[in-house]
Amino acid sequence: MSETPTAESVPPPAPGAEEYLALDFANSAIALPGGHFTDLLGTPEATTRWLTERGLAPADAGVQEMCAAQLRSLREHLRSLLAARVAGLPALPAALSAVNDALSKAPTAALLYWDEKNGPYRAAPCPTNEILDRALAALAANAADLLTGPDADRLTACGSTPCNRYLLRHGRRHWCSTRCGDRARAARAYARRTRPEA
Repeated sequence: MSETPTAESVPPPAPGAEEYLALDFANSAIALPGGHFTDLLGTPEATTRWLTERGLAPADAGVQEMCAAQLRSLREHLRSLLAARVAGLPALPAALSAVNDALSKAPTAALLYWDEKNGPYRAAPCPTNEILDRALAALAANAADLLTGPDADRLTACGSTPCNRYLLRHGRRHWCSTRCGDRARAARAYARRTRPEA
């Protein structure tokens, strides 16, 4: 059951999300206790807000459902790659293709232009119709950096059920938030109290 995100339903960013936008992106679909689900990219308006807050689109981008759906699709492919990395399994070819396709959507180098009065100059092209391609490319590049960089060994899934978020482990911490850590400790304590005596 998907619900509209509220300040109470959205946990704080998981450890590592500040350094890796791709981790924040992967965690934008949040499983909550009681079978609830929050999708920070669930509507075009929510997607515009998410992109704007992260500097990936202007506030007036006017993201349409088709663009929001493309972002959600890339997110699921990225989540598949993160799950494969955490589990030490091979990546699904479709997930790799999706990330590589997103990587190739926007030029990474500033193009050469020529102004009649001032001569040559370089600038990155970004007409409005390329906003989504640039966002997809930026998220895919950040994901590739995370998966191939030194922090990849610290990548883990939150250890609290039903949480579905990923984080970069610091020490022994395996939870994405204090709330998840408290829930996991409470579940362990309950299991110890209700365990039959041998």
